[in-house]
Amino acid sequence: MKNLIGLLIVAISFISCNSNKKKSDPYQNVQHASKAINHVGKKLMETNCYTCHSPSASKTNRIGPPMVAIKKHYINSETSKEDFIASMQAWIKNPNETDAKMPGAVRRYGVMPKQYFPENTIAQIAAYMYDYEIEQPNWFKKHFNEERGTSLQNGQQIKQVAPQSTSNFEDLSYSERGLKYALATKAVLGKNLRGTIQKKGVLEALTFCNERAYPLTDSMSVVHKAMIKRVSDKPRNPSNKATSEELNYINTFKQVIANNEEPSPIVKESKDLVRVYYPITTNTMCLQCHGKPNETLNETTLNRINKLYPKDKAIGYNVNEVRGIWSITYHK
Repeated sequence: MKNLIGLLIVAISFISCNSNKKKSDPYQNVQHASKAINHVGKKLMETNCYTCHSPSASKTNRIGPPMVAIKKHYINSETSKEDFIASMQAWIKNPNETDAKMPGAVRRYGVMPKQYFPENTIAQIAAYMYDYEIEQPNWFKKHFNEERGTSLQNGQQIKQVAPQSTSNFEDLSYSERGLKYALATKAVLGKNLRGTIQKKGVLEALTFCNERAYPLTDSMSVVHKAMIKRVSDKPRNPSNKATSEELNYINTFKQVIANNEEPSPIVKESKDLVRVYYPITTNTMCLQCHGKPNETLNETTLNRINKLYPKDKAIGYNVNEVRGIWSITYHK
């Protein structure tokens, strides 16, 4: 009997040691971190979502809640991965105030514009968000705790990040670096444009585009030491007319978007320079100034467009169409 008890103690101790070893195995931790860094959903989230939902934007300089806030409002102890993916798919297909689980964010930022993404893109982003830690702004934990009056759900530890420096862009691949320049500029323009629409209306937004879009883009070119342009086959401003080479890239991206595929930057290298191209696609907010007359583009707005841009060609769009491309040029 004593021998049996001894064997049981040894067995329990062995199992306990193995269990503790599994919990703290540094190799498994490294593997998990590596999977997170290399997860396709992480890059897709940074490309498609961070323009409006970046964790590095300050509270006063953002145009949407950080992605970690979305995760915390949509996931609780009873939410399965499949449930979360389905919720993300449903919201993206039909963003509206009634179904919003973040009414405070809607009050502050408005309902996000409707835009189209391949279903697989949303599924991969949602899978990454569900399975891994999501970066959070340094102010988020306190904000969330105050909002809920409780500690973070499930005891999850979420990595905090400081506002992103532009200096580390040079460590990226040519494709990723050009894309970062484009998306950073898009975020600045988007914040100002959306803020103007919300506070002063569409007509004032047209004035903003006419007077401020070029200076803001130029300022971002200075910040990143790159030439940053937006060009189109149907320009509003003749200065944004695409070259014959750029027209080919626009047509390439049109085919990609029409096939409901995820676009990748086009990279062209010369001896000293890198040129990167990436599509500009329309969402519902865009259609207020670029939509179809008497449908999504009203007569008053159209009259203001014709006054500001007598040679305008940038109307007649639906959602999820290529309106032009980002053209980024920088030195190697």
